[in-house]
Amino acid sequence: MKKILYILSFLLSFGIFAQNQTLFEKANNLYNQGKYAEAIDNYSMILDTKKHSAEVYFNLANAHYKLNNIAPSIFYFEKALQLKPKDADIKNNIAFARNMTIDAIDVVPDAGFSKLLNTTTNKMSFDAWAKASVVLVFCFVVLFLVYYFAYSTLNKRLAFIGSIAALIFVFITLAFAFHKFNLEKRDNPAIIFAQESKVKSDPNSRSEESFRLHEGTKVQVVEAYNGWNKIELSDGKTGWVNSEDLKLLKAP
Repeated sequence: MKKILYILSFLLSFGIFAQNQTLFEKANNLYNQGKYAEAIDNYSMILDTKKHSAEVYFNLANAHYKLNNIAPSIFYFEKALQLKPKDADIKNNIAFARNMTIDAIDVVPDAGFSKLLNTTTNKMSFDAWAKASVVLVFCFVVLFLVYYFAYSTLNKRLAFIGSIAALIFVFITLAFAFHKFNLEKRDNPAIIFAQESKVKSDPNSRSEESFRLHEGTKVQVVEAYNGWNKIELSDGKTGWVNSEDLKLLKAP
């Protein structure tokens, strides 16, 4: 029975892959013909099957860009960039898309120790830091065993120093791993989709208006409450917007 289910699952996956490939080629042809709205429909059908890729997001973003759909264009470029953060074409095109936005928001850079910590932490992913910790734990165990069983005073001394160094680096890599985890946990970006969104001081429509944002602006969502999202801008400003005014980038 399990074998039959496995075969059926494989055939279903293969069928979806073949269907998506056909849709992707059809969408590309429509895009090349200048039929951008129809191309968008076909790219979106691929996403409806829960099969996501940087290529689909990138082409979908380009089609929206051609139609001057600011928010969807930036949103899908950002989605593509999440999957391929070092892709030069995505970075280049998203820069053009961002030029269509109205809001000019300054970026407050990290400084001093905070900048050094975050820069170092972002050198590797959480998984990479965790794997480095495991490797260093293994090194510590091996070196400690060498120290314990070695007869030579020199070998004991070198093994002891090495094991202590490995143990220190275990704690360092673990600290970076947890810091990376916290950075990723706090990172909850979203794109403003409303043509104009009123940012309130409190999560209700009767509260005082703090400022306004326009479609395509990227924000960080730091809290959600009763149909409202508390956002933070890159310049440090915060406020509450209606949850219908934005779209989360990490949403499935």
